[in-house]
Amino acid sequence: MSWQAYVDSSLVGSGHIDKAAIISAAGDSVWATTPGFDVKPEEIKAIVNILAEKGSGPAVDKALSEGIYILGERYVAFNIADRHIYGRQGRTGIIIVKTGQAILVGHYGEHAQAGNSTTTVEALADYLIKAGY
Repeated sequence: MSWQAYVDSSLVGSGHIDKAAIISAAGDSVWATTPGFDVKPEEIKAIVNILAEKGSGPAVDKALSEGIYILGERYVAFNIADRHIYGRQGRTGIIIVKTGQAILVGHYGEHAQAGNSTTTVEALADYLIKAGY
């Protein structure tokens, strides 16, 4: 399956995610995205730095105090751990999960259940990890 198919079918196709992107774990390239969901290079760099700290460090502290930015929009970071970052903005939110080779970024809208959206992105990450990605 192509990276775009994972975005279209596994993430957005689930009905729990309305926009998504798959980025290289190094943060140097975007492999697939929904139209208009173009995460900025400086936002990707911040995500890579946060995930590299595995839940503790200055980038994590900054994200917890100042938020995470996706497409210039600020999301309150409320859960940062070894492989994931969860953020929310009102009734919408983002789920970011790192696999060995990729970073999945999923956005859910105000009518989605945050728990279902989180499960969708985490499940794809688990699948990709088992597949060697």
